[in-house]
Amino acid sequence: MIKNLKKTRKEMKILLRSIPATVVTLFVVSVISMNLLANKTLVQLDWIALDGGILISWLSFMCMDIITKHFGPKASNQISLLAAAINLLTCLIFFVASAIPSTADDYTAFDSIFGGTWFILLSSTAAFLISAVINNTLNFAIGKCFLKQPNGKLAYAMRTYISTFVGQFLDNFIFSLIVFTYFAPIYWDGFCWTPLQCAMCALTGALAELVMEIAFSPIGYRLTKKWQKEEVGKAYFDYIQKENKA
Repeated sequence: MIKNLKKTRKEMKILLRSIPATVVTLFVVSVISMNLLANKTLVQLDWIALDGGILISWLSFMCMDIITKHFGPKASNQISLLAAAINLLTCLIFFVASAIPSTADDYTAFDSIFGGTWFILLSSTAAFLISAVINNTLNFAIGKCFLKQPNGKLAYAMRTYISTFVGQFLDNFIFSLIVFTYFAPIYWDGFCWTPLQCAMCALTGALAELVMEIAFSPIGYRLTKKWQKEEVGKAYFDYIQKENKA
């Protein structure tokens, strides 16, 4: 077990050195931003509810799709776990800052936003990690179906569009199901959603987020082609190949 942990740690170090820092940074920042932007509801109708997270969630899934396409689902899952851990650490720092009393001014609004709610953070983290693993696995599996042109535009489009829609739906559905059917009735004076309401809001939210993904996916495709041409991550691939032979 210790040997496997050391191997995973070394593999993670090489992976972090291999993935361009800009993509990892954008991914982590987008995950943290989603957590903050979700505090504001942008649209709330009988059949759809969208929060501010929709403005940045497409970036998280696009980064995962890019990493999955070039480095594989395992690498994308590892980076997703790292992003979730950094988000939790950031939320802890925000909570500590909001809990420290200050007489300089009225920080009620600041404290309510940055202080967060523990069960919302728990639900969003669980939903993100589950949807990330499914998104990355599905993205990779769909790519394997394109035997003739696995690196073509159609293959990239299908693997990103389908996996993003499924991943976004599960992210929204799991989050709303945990928060609004379990915790909300306990902590929000009986307020709750039915599973059907959670599913419909997850579906409409996923469709809206898919539109964003479609609009920006050409950027991801060009980036993966550039990485392939420049042999980005060669050290990581050499290490994986060496370990597989051992």
